[in-house]
Amino acid sequence: MLSGAALLIPSPASAARAAAAAVAAQKLDATKIHKYKTRLPIPAAMPAVSRKGGTDHYAVAVRQFRQQILPPGLPKTTVWGYGSAAHGGTFGYPARTIEARVDRPVEVTWINGLVDGKGRARPHLLPVDQTLHWANPAGGAGHQDLPAHLTSTPRQYTGPVPIVTHVHGAHATEEADGYPTAWYLPHADLPRGFAAAGSDYAAMREKAESYGARWRPGEAVFRYDNDQAPGTLWYHDHTLGLTRLNVYAGPVGFYLLRGGDGDLPEGTLPGPAPRPDDPDGTRYYEIPLVIQDRSFRRDGSLYYPDSRSQFHDAFAGPYAPVSDIAPVWNPAYLADTVVVNGRTWPQLTVEPRRYRFRVLNGSNSRSFILKIAAGATAPRPATAAVPFWQIGSDGGWLRTPVRLDQLLLGPGERADVIVDFTGLKEDTALYMINEAPDVPYAAGTLGTDYQAANPATTGQVMKLLVVGLRGRDTSVPPEHLTLPAATPLPDSAASWRVLLDELPSAALTGVNHRVAMLGTVAPDRTQTHLRWHDAPTEKPVPGRSETWEILNFTDHSHTVHLHQVQFEVISRQPFGIPPKPRPAEAWESGRKDTVLAHSGEVTRVKAVFDLPGRFVWHCHMLEHEDNEMMRPILVA
Repeated sequence: MLSGAALLIPSPASAARAAAAAVAAQKLDATKIHKYKTRLPIPAAMPAVSRKGGTDHYAVAVRQFRQQILPPGLPKTTVWGYGSAAHGGTFGYPARTIEARVDRPVEVTWINGLVDGKGRARPHLLPVDQTLHWANPAGGAGHQDLPAHLTSTPRQYTGPVPIVTHVHGAHATEEADGYPTAWYLPHADLPRGFAAAGSDYAAMREKAESYGARWRPGEAVFRYDNDQAPGTLWYHDHTLGLTRLNVYAGPVGFYLLRGGDGDLPEGTLPGPAPRPDDPDGTRYYEIPLVIQDRSFRRDGSLYYPDSRSQFHDAFAGPYAPVSDIAPVWNPAYLADTVVVNGRTWPQLTVEPRRYRFRVLNGSNSRSFILKIAAGATAPRPATAAVPFWQIGSDGGWLRTPVRLDQLLLGPGERADVIVDFTGLKEDTALYMINEAPDVPYAAGTLGTDYQAANPATTGQVMKLLVVGLRGRDTSVPPEHLTLPAATPLPDSAASWRVLLDELPSAALTGVNHRVAMLGTVAPDRTQTHLRWHDAPTEKPVPGRSETWEILNFTDHSHTVHLHQVQFEVISRQPFGIPPKPRPAEAWESGRKDTVLAHSGEVTRVKAVFDLPGRFVWHCHMLEHEDNEMMRPILVA
């Protein structure tokens, strides 16, 4: 990489125009995808291998397959997904739901099954940027997980794909948390010189094997004690520098934790939810919804940018190592098609009764502002036809049900909601729409501070069609619910002041979005930007209540995720404003593990880390996470 005097940028206009034309020629026009032609799939429950010794045992692999994501008549899409290694018909995008019980351990053997029919390792479906700080298996033992020393812009990576799975929101020990450098390749005939596992895989394996787990090549065995409140957790890949690509390719699923003293009696809420061995035709009134954005090529394959020139600044080079701008990585990617439970713009038939929806924003960078409206393309802001009653967030119940006309979810956030269709006439058509922008969300007011997503495409999510009532609804109306109370966290005994920032090129004049970074803010307001490999600066004391003050110096909001804990959101406050901070929003009154930190503000959360070891905190805009916006936490 060049240093010293800044380089002057040659005009990228011609190269950018050529790149844009090439992209347009291969992409499927989202406006040509017919909406509401497919039924909403409802993920089934993942089958367990056994339930011996008071523990539920699963063997879950990631494999490649083809699935009808686009409407019939358009090609199938090659994706990755989780499934039971012992049940070949269980693989799907999204994956089946792992149903867990409070205080009943779950042990999962996570298997990297990204091999072909002959057992050969498969390459990635999407373009890997080898100039980032990433897993780098080709670096070999001792050099994996280190940035490559390049003399020219690298070609496309065609080697085997590393994975490591993280259960997002789990109170899990370090060896079961899905540490980014504890990845592993499939057990296959690997290219000579490749590292078969990440730099921390052996240490995590040794710790797991100390209590009886046995890790074989291409696998990791993670134990989850489920010693936490009921909540809406989810699982996804967490490999260093590859999370955005691995998640976009498909591996994602719900991990729903139920039961214990902190749950509501069965029958209080709408149900049932999917269970193992349900007969065909079972009607569900608790439904998980994974909402994501994706783009497609005309042949049905997933589209994801393969050049920085496809970002909105159209920068066409020079790229690393000549400059410090990554050639493939895009600072954010908001796709043009909405996918719910693995189908583009699906339809769900609902009876005139109450439904419980577990809603996950599983997108890489897009925030959603969800609303149920009478028209799919109604002028924005649309009038809400039916409200949401939010009863829970990421890691548990709210203090009280909250009636909302719209539901704001940043990437990685979840909401547990009840929607009451009681009294609606048969054949009434409603639409879940999206009023967040088609750029990274930055808070503010619709129409003044930002424009709503395109009403013809990303402004629509799914259709809800009312059919006849098939059975009596005995669930409690949400406005009459009394939710289990969480024990408040103790008063904070210490604080960490951390920052979010995005830095411009240090080598090129006028080029922004070189890298997304975290760091620290000293008492004298000195800012220190830190990378993934820098020594840990956040070192919580086990069992101590501590406040995290998150200062966002960028021009948009970020979702920030702390591993291991479910925290309390305390307040937000604009920089330099002396009046009282704003308290947490009503829908943030429950425990959370992911929080929206808005531009120009300090966001305060309170957490208690009680498991020693190495964990991470990071931005959950996955493009940011993959380019330095992730830091280690050392609990010791």
